[in-house]
Amino acid sequence: MRKMEEHYVTRIGWLRAAVLGANDGLLSTTSIVIGVAAAQATRDSVALAALAGMIAGAMSMAAGEYVSVSSQADTEKADIERERKELEENPEFELLELAKIYEKRGVSKATALQVAKELHSHDALEAHAKDELGINEISAARPLQAAIASFFSFLGGAIIPMIVALLAPIERMVYWQYGLALFFLMVLGAIAAKTGGSNILTGVLRIGFWGTFAMGTTALVGHFFGTNV
Repeated sequence: MRKMEEHYVTRIGWLRAAVLGANDGLLSTTSIVIGVAAAQATRDSVALAALAGMIAGAMSMAAGEYVSVSSQADTEKADIERERKELEENPEFELLELAKIYEKRGVSKATALQVAKELHSHDALEAHAKDELGINEISAARPLQAAIASFFSFLGGAIIPMIVALLAPIERMVYWQYGLALFFLMVLGAIAAKTGGSNILTGVLRIGFWGTFAMGTTALVGHFFGTNV
């Protein structure tokens, strides 16, 4: 018996939050540390900046993701509730509306109407949620799952600049932070591209370019700030 196909889109919920969290944890924390280190700060200041960036960033990421995805979930619930009322008040119109959707996808009028009738008799609300509203079990918003994934993935990314801040030579801190961050950013880009089924080279080059831009900008800010204090 053949196994059911596993599509990349089924991973989009947790993949988006996890990749975004890890990239943000690594890049934002490293950028903070590079900015502080470029200002000729002490190791204690650099380590404290890394710790503060890691904790504050993880909490902010989780809270922001929870609020954002909760708003999406509220909108989905409101749309489904409105659809439920419309089905109760005017089921015949809703049936024809569903059939029209299938017609537009290339199904003949008679077949579209038959499919709509069968789906209505099985679970009308589910049929309209999927085919009229575009809401299904894959794309449905899950605020808590997104928040938890973002929190721990941010910590996972941020722990790298934290370790470097504690162990790397202070006089070469900027270079150690940049080099290791760029390496792990590219690894994350490759993993995300592979998991999501997209081009690996494109993912690696994209994160490498924007990572370098972000870290370079904060290094310049830190350098000019440090030399003018």
